[in-house]
Formats: sequence, structure tokens, C-alpha cells
Amino acid sequence: HPIRNTVSSPGYSTLDPIECSFCLLFLFVEILERVWEISFLFVMLFCFCLDLLFQQYPGVSQLSSSLGGLSLQSSPQPESLRPVNLTQERNILPTAPVWAPVPNLNLDLKKLNCSPDSFRCTLTNIPQTQALLNKAKLPLGLLLHPFRDLTQLPVITSNTIVRCRSCRTYINPFVSFIDQRRWKCNLCYRVNDVPEEFMYNPLTRSYGEPHKRPEVQNSTVEFIASSDYMLRPPQPAVYLFVLDVSHNAVEAGYLTILCQSLLENLDKLPGDSRTRIGFVTFDSTIHFYNLQEGLSQPQMLIVSDIDDVFLPTPDSLLVNLYESKELIRDLLNALPNMFTNTRETHSALGPALQAAFKLMSPTGGRVSVFQTQLPSLGAGLLQSREDPNQRSSTKVVQHLGPATDFYKKLALDCSGQQTAVDLFLLSSQYSDLASLACMSKYSAGCIYYYPSFHCIHNPSQAEKLQKDLKRYLTRKIGFEAVMRIRCTKGLSMHTFHGNFFVRSTDLLSLANINPDAGFAVQLSIEESLTDTSLVCFQTALLYTSSKGERRIRVHTLCLPVVSSLADVYAGVDVQAAICLLANMAVDRSVSSSLSDARDALVNAVVDSLSAYGSTISNFQHSALIAPNSLKLFPLYVLALLKQKAFRTGTSTRLDDRVYAMCQIKSQPLVHLMKMIHPNLYRIDRLTDEGAIHVNDRVVPQPPLQKLSAEKLTREGAFLMDCGSVFYIWIGKGCENNFIEDVLGCPNFASIPQKMTHLPELDTLSSERTRSFITWLRDSRPLSPVLHVVKDESPAKTEFFQHLIEDRTEAAFSYYEFLLHIQQQICK
Repeated sequence: HPIRNTVSSPGYSTLDPIECSFCLLFLFVEILERVWEISFLFVMLFCFCLDLLFQQYPGVSQLSSSLGGLSLQSSPQPESLRPVNLTQERNILPTAPVWAPVPNLNLDLKKLNCSPDSFRCTLTNIPQTQALLNKAKLPLGLLLHPFRDLTQLPVITSNTIVRCRSCRTYINPFVSFIDQRRWKCNLCYRVNDVPEEFMYNPLTRSYGEPHKRPEVQNSTVEFIASSDYMLRPPQPAVYLFVLDVSHNAVEAGYLTILCQSLLENLDKLPGDSRTRIGFVTFDSTIHFYNLQEGLSQPQMLIVSDIDDVFLPTPDSLLVNLYESKELIRDLLNALPNMFTNTRETHSALGPALQAAFKLMSPTGGRVSVFQTQLPSLGAGLLQSREDPNQRSSTKVVQHLGPATDFYKKLALDCSGQQTAVDLFLLSSQYSDLASLACMSKYSAGCIYYYPSFHCIHNPSQAEKLQKDLKRYLTRKIGFEAVMRIRCTKGLSMHTFHGNFFVRSTDLLSLANINPDAGFAVQLSIEESLTDTSLVCFQTALLYTSSKGERRIRVHTLCLPVVSSLADVYAGVDVQAAICLLANMAVDRSVSSSLSDARDALVNAVVDSLSAYGSTISNFQHSALIAPNSLKLFPLYVLALLKQKAFRTGTSTRLDDRVYAMCQIKSQPLVHLMKMIHPNLYRIDRLTDEGAIHVNDRVVPQPPLQKLSAEKLTREGAFLMDCGSVFYIWIGKGCENNFIEDVLGCPNFASIPQKMTHLPELDTLSSERTRSFITWLRDSRPLSPVLHVVKDESPAKTEFFQHLIEDRTEAAFSYYEFLLHIQQQICK
């Protein structure tokens, strides 16, 4: 040691001051090291003792949280809370599709929870209080797809459907069994008795295990309902077609497509031996068709008094499909040519609908209306309200609401008689969809829109109608339905979105329900949820099947309750949130103005990111920070602002805008998201790497590209999936091999300007491309139109409008939008 050596060395009577100072310093450091080691051991021993204490006495878990600051190793932050600097990390779009976040539940509950394809919430962590929700500045609501097509659905036939005696909740996987004879409701917490029949499990054929019944093992089930759930005997499937046969309609040529589709699918219409069908055509008068069995040919009966519509022969206008099938076929073969020489230009749609209501009232059913122009005669006539000069307005967009309440009143009357009205609008000119859509909105019907429809001049729309009709005519259908949504005590619902009539605070009247219908509901927290760690939501859809069975489809969703703002942000389902905000923005556009709706969407981003920023220590206003769970929020909102429903500064026809709003209000989330933010893929380099196998077919899985022109290399080919339309953009320098192998053209110059099909070529590239597009098509209900767009062709304008990350004449680029958000936060 330096000190010892110095003192004991001969010849030295005193210590050197500098050397001595260093020696003392080293000694001091060594002493500190020893003290630190001893202190560290004491702390480790203390933590070890605490751990033993928690394991032996779980009740001291509250002490654990209060001593969390003493932990030597902090728990890792969840990936959903990782801060993302949006202005620096602009390439944030994942290369794979965004999946719904999985609620933070224990493994058993995760396995039992409802599929997000049927039922999802904007927040997978529910705040304890409304104050905490307000602090987070995030929307709280549910997105529902209750009647979607399912390959595996437990169907339960039981004399006793077990429900809570207090709140009428259906027994589900999230109830708790106090013992074998009692269960506690997970919504209102009432203790109920287990019925004797429920003690027997039909699957295991065992007795005394009620917790293993299929109702308690599956969050989505369907019950065969007893007569207790019927106000009348189950209705038959009844279909009425109301067809515009004015000069405009005949010239457009839709009748040929419709009649051919009906002929091909007549035997596939959902129903049983009681199925009934009827036809009404109209121009300035109304034509009924007697199809009674025993006639040699269909009889046309004309009612010219449209001010006081009556049914000429009420008993023979809706006939049994199977008894009168030959007469029905004769009529469908004759209809396309019956009005070929008509000069009638007027349309008495309102009186035709009044006749349809009278015809359908005794039974209920589905009315399919085909309209090609503005109604011009009788009740419900409309005047043109669109000013083409105002289409590009950046401020005021008028006439988003109906011009008359005729169609809404008629829809409510139809709903009361269990009749839904589906509208097919095939128009080349303004037809006031804002008014006509009411007939479907309030009767739980559907709206189909084919702008610039013509069977010859617009073949892609004609093909789309044909494919859409096949799905429409043959898909599953539910009649005389009602849907009730229940939630845990303390939560409440206050606004519903979709096509229906609200019968009471939580009961929706759905004259018809179909597998393609989506709904949304906004929630609020009325009472503190501090006494519970879980909340549940349950939707029950009671309907009559096309076979005449009364059924109840039940979905139950379970989510955890959290008390910290960080946990609320960690559980954001950004796609569900954006879809709920889109529904709210449609309502704001109609009730207030389009500019108010746009401002509200921007403020939703500003408020949520500002609130999140206040939770970060050392928050710098020079950076725009978002949690990883919300990193796509600004991008999706910008996409909404550039969507047809809400965009400004671009020439958008009023009917196109209104139809986009109708889609937002009625589409399920999975289809709505493709409409809001399309998917872009590069397809000239498809490989089998990462491919999936579907029905013995290899489907390539190319990575997603961000929606920006910078991704469109002129040497490539790109597919944009917008939900209802596909675009294939071909770069000017794209390899001739791809063009020849996939498009069947020798080079770029030979690609036709209007190409809507890919030829079936015996090449690997063709097979891969068609396999990928077919796989995309099969995942949606309506057939998308395909457009091949050449670089620098006039048709590229529509394609480039979907590149939402780029700047347009009247809208921000994504980076400019981020700077705008940041500027608003810093105000």
C-alpha cells in the first residue's frame, strides 16, 4: 500500500504531501465502495423479504404499489406507450395490416372473449371515471358487426334460456358461479338461481357442471327462441321489387341485368316453402302484376291515380314463389323489352312506395327499389338542389340533409310493419340521395349507388351491379328483428349510428338485418367503476330466419377497468376510434355544417395529443409526441378529411358526398377502414415468400406501402385497394415482361385506356397477381370495380386523390398536417 510503504521506508523522516493526498483519496474511495456494497445487500435483502411477504399475504398488494418507487428495476413500459416523435418518424405505416389490440386480460378470459370482427371498443382499457375519460380526450364507444357471416357458431336449443332476472342479460362466459346452484350477473351483479335444466350439459352429457355449458364457454352464441320471444307466428320471407321503367331507366339498361340476375338466383333466394314475391313498376303511373297460379301469363294492372293509390287485386300481387315460378320467369323474361319504346320521362317514386307499403303491411319483408332519376310526380317529388359551381367550395356545402320528410315518415311506417326498404340508385344525374336515402336509413335498409350507370357506356358499373345483385339476392337475411345493447352498471349509451329506428333507450328496431350491416354506439361513464376490475358489453339480436325460426344471436365483450391515464392511452384501438369519430362527423355535417365537422376532427387529434403530452415529463413543444397506440391517429384523421364525405376544394358531386356519408354510417369497421385509408401494394415483384395458402391456392402477401407518390416508382406496378374499387397503376418504365405476363399487352404504349379486367394468362406472374386480387375480393361483401391506370393518363386523377400523404391544391400533406397539429397544440 502506498502509505505503508512510505512510512516504513528508511531514509524518509516526513511524508511527501502530494503523494499522501492521493493515498488518502484512494482510501476514501475504497471505504465508499465497501459502504455501497453493504447498502446494496441490505436493499436486496429488504426487497426479498417484501416479495416473500406478498406471496404469503396477497392482501398487502396495496403496500406494493405504494413502495413501487423503491424498486431497483422498473417494470418495462408496454410497446403501446412507447413515445413516438411524429415529425421525425414519418414512415409510421406498418408494412402489415393493423390488427385490433388485444385487451389486457388474463389468458382464460382472453380465450373466451368476443372476436373483434363482431364487437370492439374504442378503448380496450375502460377508465374508472368520466373525469379520467375527459382527461384523456378520447372517444368511448362500440363498433358492432352483429350478423356477420360465421363459419362456426354454437347454436343452442333449450327450453330455458338463462337470463338475469333483474337486467335480462343472457348468461355468458364472464358471469361468476357462487356455487353450482347460483350465478352472479356480470352487468348488474344480481345473484340468480341456476335452473334445473341448465345443470345438464348436452355436449358432455354430464350433470352438475353448469360452468361447462356452451353458453358459458362461448362469447358468441345463437339461441333457438321459444314462443315467448314471438309477438306473432314467424313471418315468411317476402320480397317485393319496385322498378323504375321511365325512359331514363330503360335507356340506362339496368332492367336486363336485374331480370337476368333474378332468373339465375330465383331458387337461391333465402326462404322456405312459404316464400312470396311480387313486382311493381312505375313511371308516371304504377303497374302491378297479377302472378296468381293458374293464369296463362302475367297480367299487368295499371293504376293512373297516383294521388290516391290503391291495390287493384290485393290477394294476387304477392304470390308464392314455388307455386307461381313459371309465371314469375315469364315476367322476368318479358320485363326488359316491355317498355323499350316508352317516351315517359316522369317518375312517380313516392306513390309507388305508398303502394309497396300497403302491399307489404300484412306480412312485412323486404322492398327493393330501383331508381334512376329525380322523383318528379306525386308525393315525395323533389327539385334539383345541387349547384355545380359550389362543388369545390372550401367552406359551405349545402343540402346534406333531406329536402322533405316524406321518405323518413314512410320509412318509419314501414319499420312499424316490419318492412325494410333497400335503395338501388343508378343515376347519371343528380337524384337527391340526401332525401331518398331516408327510406333506407330509418327502415334498416341498405343503400347501393351506381353513379353514371349505363350498361353499354359504363361496363364496369354494369358488371359491379351484376355481382352485387348476386350477393344481395342470396346472402343471409333476418326479418322482424330487434337489437338490444347492454353494459355493466355505471356505463350508459347515448347515441347510436347505423340504419335502424330507435325504439327505446337501448333497443333498435331492425325490420331486416343482413350480414353486411355495421353499427356504432357512443358511451359515457355515469357512475365510478372503482368497485370493479372488469366491465362487459352484450348485444342481443332477436330475428326471424328466412326458414321461419325465431333466433337470438348474442355477443359478449369483456374489458378491464383502469385508473391511470397512461393505461387508458395504452389501450386505444385507433381504428375503432377513427370509425366512431367518422360517424360523429357525419352527424355534425348534417346537423351543423361540414366545416364544423372538419374542425371537430382536427380538434380530436389536437386535444388527445395535447392531453398525452401533459403526462410526459420533460415534454418539449418543439416535438409532436404520440404514444405508439395513437401514432396512426393523425394520419387516419387526415385521410378522413380527404375522403369524399368531408373533403373540400375538390369537385365532389353532392350525391357522391352523401353516399360516402351513408357508407360511413352503415359499414362494418373492417370495410370502412379500407374506404378511409386504402391499402397500397407493389405487385410487379410478387413472390411466394411469406405467402399464405387458401383453398389450395398460394396467395402472395406483399408489404403495405404508404400512400404517397414517392412510393410510385415509374419502373413498378401498384395495386390500391379502396374497398369498393381497385386501381392498378402502371409506371411508364414498368418492365415489358410484367405488362405482357399480367396484362397481356406487349408494352406500356399498347395498354388500353379503359381496362377493367386482368386476362387469365398461363404465366407465374399472372397467376400470382390474380390470386392476390381474388383473395382481396373474397374478403368483402360487394364486388370492387377494377381500373388499370396508366402513368400520365387522364384517369390517374382519381387514383392520385387517394394518396393522402401528399399535398393537394386545397389540403395539407401529412407532414404539413403534423406541423399544423403541433402549432395548434402550442397555442
